[in-house]
Amino acid sequence: MGSSNKKKKEKKKDFQKAKLKVGKAKAKAANFTDTSFKAKSISVNQQAILSEGIDAVDQFKQNLSLAVTSKSDNQRRDALAYLTNQISATPPNNPVGTSAILTKLLPLISDTSATVRTKLLALFRALPPAEVQPNVEKILMYVRGGMAHMSNIIRTDALSIMEWLLEVAGDEVVSCPGGWLKTLNSFTSMLGWNPSLVSALSNQGWTSSSKPTLDARKRGSEAQVKQIQVLTQFLVAGFKPETPERHNPRAYWDNIYRLPGTPSPFAHLNLFGTPRDEDSEMYPDRPLRQRVFDAKWRGAIAAGVEGAKKEGGNVGRAAASLNRVLNDGTGDGILLPAR
Repeated sequence: MGSSNKKKKEKKKDFQKAKLKVGKAKAKAANFTDTSFKAKSISVNQQAILSEGIDAVDQFKQNLSLAVTSKSDNQRRDALAYLTNQISATPPNNPVGTSAILTKLLPLISDTSATVRTKLLALFRALPPAEVQPNVEKILMYVRGGMAHMSNIIRTDALSIMEWLLEVAGDEVVSCPGGWLKTLNSFTSMLGWNPSLVSALSNQGWTSSSKPTLDARKRGSEAQVKQIQVLTQFLVAGFKPETPERHNPRAYWDNIYRLPGTPSPFAHLNLFGTPRDEDSEMYPDRPLRQRVFDAKWRGAIAAGVEGAKKEGGNVGRAAASLNRVLNDGTGDGILLPAR
């Protein structure tokens, strides 16, 4: 009798406990994760392309897209390395063409990662020079943007791109629209030799020096040496004597009836483009470039060279090489005298 009453009491307690739990949620575990939300997109920190089952053309395009859009420095670097290997292969694999590659990758000239910029230069060097030459005007716009960057390292790497461009398409660099005066303006602004910039800063209470860098003195000196050396290469390309063509008795009739063999042969006339200012004009031949250089930049650059020569060391030696180019126009004495 006593045991039965005890069982009844236990059942009653269990019933009351169950009654109290009605309408209450079960306690959540300590490692509970709420998965009830809905997301429009999912961002994965590390991504990888599986080459199995992917067409070579699609894989090339995917790496080209990753080189520009990936948030990971390592992934952009690896994508550029893949593209370089494909372009350098025998035979080369470039399904999109040099112009499309340049259009996509030129913004990386000012990339924040040094390894990405190094891989970008290696890729550019793998491109066929003949296919780079028609795109010089577009390339120069991004190179000048890199030369005006606040980071001294990015400016220096942009000068490395300029060196490559002068090697593969020097004539096009100095003769394309804006290639001569705009690029000279970028060089002199980097070096602090731009008279209009100096006067504007002075009017606003700022000062300017020949080494506009925020880095350590040694690094600033190395950067200035690089700037002077590349400026020298640029002026050598602009003042280079033009090679006379061999006599061709059919040249007169060829000029009249044969189709031009170069892209945009009448671009210098600017028949259908927007009106250009003096800095954006084309200076296709050497005497024109010498004349406008003498009128606008010779005095300012010569003064900057004299100041750099007084510093001595690597800066002084680089300035002495530049001074030789200024004095004789690469050796033939055609350069107009300073006024």
